[in-house]
Amino acid sequence: MSLQNAQALHVHQKITLMINRYEVFADDGGKPGELVGFAEQKRFKIKERITVYTGSSKHRVLFEFNARKVIDLGSGYDVTDADGRSIGLFRKDFARSLLRSTWHLEQPGWGTTAGAERNRWLAGFRRLWQWIPYLSEAPFPMRYHFDFTQENGAPVFSVDKKTWVRDHYLVQIQDPGIDRRLVIAQAVALDALQSR
Repeated sequence: MSLQNAQALHVHQKITLMINRYEVFADDGGKPGELVGFAEQKRFKIKERITVYTGSSKHRVLFEFNARKVIDLGSGYDVTDADGRSIGLFRKDFARSLLRSTWHLEQPGWGTTAGAERNRWLAGFRRLWQWIPYLSEAPFPMRYHFDFTQENGAPVFSVDKKTWVRDHYLVQIQDPGIDRRLVIAQAVALDALQSR
């Protein structure tokens, strides 16, 4: 299967003591199929850099994304292929994210898309959760969802959390022109960087 033809992907996160591990699967009739991406995020890094490989053996790089700055309140993350060529970038909209997490995604020659949490009330509850002592250390128990659209409102892709306890996401892609590596980078970032 060609990754660029994928219309749905499954992203699974596995938490270990010092590493968050992400596996990305092609869709196989509504369930995870072939492994198409694998990444590990080391915790407590000052400047974020995540490399996504084509498989768990980590022999071949699919792409990577790097924070532009150490303290990043909106400057963004560059997404590059295995040879260092730009695939695009994404950034969190810091001001809008105070109430409802919002991200912007750009792909050269394609345009810009914005993604926000689908449910405004759930977004507000999640903000409140982060400020409650002791409770903020526990994983947020509700499922949340993001919709990414073009400036004209046309859907590009969505990321839906499918499980309550484990972090499993279904990514559905509506726009055939968006680079699937950029979609995967944003989907992983929604989990890995959401609280920043």
